[in-house]
Amino acid sequence: MAIRHIALFRWRDDVTPEGVSRVQELLAALPSAIPELRAYSFGPDAGISDGAFDFAVVADVDDEAGFAAYRDHPEHQAALGVIRPMLADRAAIQYPIAGHE
Repeated sequence: MAIRHIALFRWRDDVTPEGVSRVQELLAALPSAIPELRAYSFGPDAGISDGAFDFAVVADVDDEAGFAAYRDHPEHQAALGVIRPMLADRAAIQYPIAGHE
């Protein structure tokens, strides 16, 4: 059974647009670096609902091993090294989805 990972970020008040752009650059490089990623999307909140997080990442992988490969990949860890200091809050979930045939 395939796995979908969703991470939601709320930025600290001092995070700049340039900082968010850097995060987007790092995340954009991950699909070509991590073959286990079957689908990958991310982006800032559209601003149409109060109380939403600022940014989301959605990653689909084939199975738990694929998620572990993504989670532990050096380029993903490097991106997290930039993201973590920017965070005021984070939420994440992994749940099973219909497979990618």
